[in-house]
Amino acid sequence: MVFACLLIMSVAGATYMFALYSGDIKHSLGYDQSTLNLLSTFKDLGGNVGIISGLINEVSPPWVVLLLGAVMNFSGYFMIWLAVTGKIAKPPVWQMCLFICIGANSQTFANTGALVTCVKNFPESRGVVLGLLKGFVGLSGAIITQLYHGFYGYDTKSLILFIGWLPAAVSIVFLRIVRVMKVFRQANELKTFYNLLYISLGLAGFLMVIIITQNKVQFSEMEYAATATVVVILLFAPIGVVFREEFKIWERKQEATAVNHFAVDIATENPSTRFPTPRPEKEVSCWKTVFSPPAVFSVDMLILFTTTTFGVGGTLTAIDNLGQIGRSLGYPNTSITTFVTLVSIWNYMGRVVSGFLSELLLAKYKFPRPLMLTIILCISCAGHLLIAFGVPNGLYVSSVIMGFCFGAQWPLIFAIISEIFGLKYYSTLYNLGGGASPLGAYILNVVVAGRLYDKEAQKQLIASGMTRKKDEDLTCTGVDCYKMSFLIITGATLFACFISFILVIRTRKFYRGDIYKKFRDAAEAASGQTEMVVPHVTGSEPPSVATPERKRGDEGNC
Repeated sequence: MVFACLLIMSVAGATYMFALYSGDIKHSLGYDQSTLNLLSTFKDLGGNVGIISGLINEVSPPWVVLLLGAVMNFSGYFMIWLAVTGKIAKPPVWQMCLFICIGANSQTFANTGALVTCVKNFPESRGVVLGLLKGFVGLSGAIITQLYHGFYGYDTKSLILFIGWLPAAVSIVFLRIVRVMKVFRQANELKTFYNLLYISLGLAGFLMVIIITQNKVQFSEMEYAATATVVVILLFAPIGVVFREEFKIWERKQEATAVNHFAVDIATENPSTRFPTPRPEKEVSCWKTVFSPPAVFSVDMLILFTTTTFGVGGTLTAIDNLGQIGRSLGYPNTSITTFVTLVSIWNYMGRVVSGFLSELLLAKYKFPRPLMLTIILCISCAGHLLIAFGVPNGLYVSSVIMGFCFGAQWPLIFAIISEIFGLKYYSTLYNLGGGASPLGAYILNVVVAGRLYDKEAQKQLIASGMTRKKDEDLTCTGVDCYKMSFLIITGATLFACFISFILVIRTRKFYRGDIYKKFRDAAEAASGQTEMVVPHVTGSEPPSVATPERKRGDEGNC
């Protein structure tokens, strides 16, 4: 199941590849830059607003969500491919916006079906799971690019078709494998995830070397086919770890079965060893707890939503404008390509480091995840300031900081949501938390950075005494193009740090305790029942279990 989720996540990042095929859309359909930006906005909207997939996953098994996502992915990008290749009449702009929104929204279905299921199956390793799977999503753009070159060479129009059928095919192959299972933590569970991490690090290192080499040297079709083959081998390398662990689990089950038979024999001979079966805890309606903190409308969720809006929104603005920032500061095109590569690789590094490190620190030192999130937000301010003041060669360092911090925030935010609000409604809450990202991007990217850039460009145009031609893009050069924007973004990020620290204070007692104790208790109780499968003594009524007071992490919170 984990291996299936890794493969689904490794091809679930088509939204990160818009720059590779946007030129074909613009040229084939005769769009101007503003229309292309409109398409990009709908892409971001579809890729981040996943509340529908979350609600569907609450009432259906994961395979339903994955199947819907596969259908949406193929239909959306297939229609775009038909339009770009001229196989259908030129669609209206609103239809193209709808197509790309549907195609991008399929990514939320893949995330909900695979990632949320994995977290539910491994609740005591949720930070590790989130970091690993989100890391593969961060690498997916580079993975799909290498596979596309191996299949189609330089035919960028075929890339649209490729990102339409490949993710859909992978999801359909593993539909019935990805499911919520009643499993208990294995003794070497964390070690297994570290082995998968080492393989992903090898994949990330190979991709970084190949991308940098391809930026310097023109590859032939055979060379692209060779690199794509290596990528496929590295993607399937975890299957070796999986087979080994499955064999070990099978051996332990055989031993447990023998012990279970022995225990049943003893219980049959000695009735005093029979155990009563506890009554299940009474289910509390979602509608009775939804307004009782912590819940969807609680202060904790409001804090997290605000933190994500301004924290992730700030780093996303920097990443989206990286090319334009580089050009305004006079960096060559080769350097701009390097910036994009650095962001991609360090985005992956941020995801896996924050996921694995936060889990380690939490287990050993009770170090709260909200505090790590606050630290990450503070570090991102350094990257914003490097852009604001145009430090010489500072964009290289800023690319690393922005990529790392953007990636590191996601596993932390999603793990915090799962810990504070529980896993029962995690599908909905997971997507609700992710929905803050496009809001922050709109405020800081469109309203702040976009307008201030155009204002400075217009000011430079007037100062030069030149007139702007019709449909000519405004171009700004110099430090002042983004200085005020990123000073404002730095202020917004500091505000997010302050808000995040409030959550640290509010949850300090919660994180000082054993937040995974209930999962271990449930596992021990279930283990005891399965090993001693004997009805309780007639006439001995088990004690009733009172409904506990709602607390952070309770599974009944909406």
